[in-house]
Amino acid sequence: MIHLSSRSARLAIQIALLLTCALLQRPAAAVEAPGQPHASIASSAPSGLVVVIDNPSSLDDPSWHKVLNNPSISGVALQIHWADIEPAQGKQDWSKLDDLFAAATATKKWVHLLIFPGFFTPAWALEGVKTEQFAIQYGPGQGTVESLPMPWDDLYLKRWFAFLKRVSDRYGTSPAFRLVAADGPTSVSAECTLPNSHKDLKQWQALGYTPSKYTGAWQQVFQVYATDFPNQYVSLSAGAGQVGINDQGKIEAGGQARTRQAIVDQAISTLGQRFVLQSSNVHAGAGPHSPNSQADDSYVTNYSGRIITGLQMRTSAQHDPTVMGAAGDPALALRKSVDLAMQPNDAGHHIDYLEIYEPDVLADDMQPVLRYAASLFTATREVSH
Repeated sequence: MIHLSSRSARLAIQIALLLTCALLQRPAAAVEAPGQPHASIASSAPSGLVVVIDNPSSLDDPSWHKVLNNPSISGVALQIHWADIEPAQGKQDWSKLDDLFAAATATKKWVHLLIFPGFFTPAWALEGVKTEQFAIQYGPGQGTVESLPMPWDDLYLKRWFAFLKRVSDRYGTSPAFRLVAADGPTSVSAECTLPNSHKDLKQWQALGYTPSKYTGAWQQVFQVYATDFPNQYVSLSAGAGQVGINDQGKIEAGGQARTRQAIVDQAISTLGQRFVLQSSNVHAGAGPHSPNSQADDSYVTNYSGRIITGLQMRTSAQHDPTVMGAAGDPALALRKSVDLAMQPNDAGHHIDYLEIYEPDVLADDMQPVLRYAASLFTATREVSH
């Protein structure tokens, strides 16, 4: 038996009390609620200027690394077709994605990955799937008639989800991989839109389209992304081109807006703070349907401050300065479109990131505009801290 002096005993008791207090005050292990960002990504939400690469063949030219070395650029968004990655069943070509992630990691840029199924689904994945012929609505190939899988087709979605799992297995733990686009029940891009001309609506009626079928497919998509990409934020590009048909199969005014809102509400409910809302149509000049993109943009910016939000330019100002805001002056057109995109909402919040196409990031005369745009995000971060 060991005998302690009264002084030693008091010291031992004090030490024991201190240890007990420390243990009681130590925070419990964090328990992440469903849909909340994991601790590893909670402090790295998508932000800043992002360069959009919409022609993956440009990755074959080493000079593309110039855009990642641009100090105004924080991230890189790659748009690529499912058919380009998995042209044959069970045979994937990961070379371009491998190059992208390696370069982004080396330059400390974050990645937004947008893989397009829909019209760009590989032929093997359409075997046994219900499809219909529609004209591509916009972008490269506009007007070309292609096979579109029905957004709610179970076999189509099953194959798409299996492919997503392979993407997740390969890149899901990359420190550069911050944002992935949710798609599947889509057509020409990652936008949650479908062909919707008057002729298209008649086709959808004949095909048995209902908003319940469509939103049901999106609900499956959000659940799969929530599970397969636990380390990433998940974006939805909420364009205005939904199908205005109700559950009774009737063409209905206002049906498009209700369907879009239902999809966004599902995404927020499933993904929580990991959900990112985006629109991909910023243009300060007149487009085919509106004097500028302010109405489309405001649908997203009204959510700023509540969830992560982002916008993407309609096209490059180098390609079409008129629609971007200034005929014959690409730099001014880009500046006008940046100013439009960065307008704050009524609560004083603006978007978290802005995506600009590669030609505008490469052009020498655009660099002052890029520095200006980047400074708007820097100023916001400094104020928030």
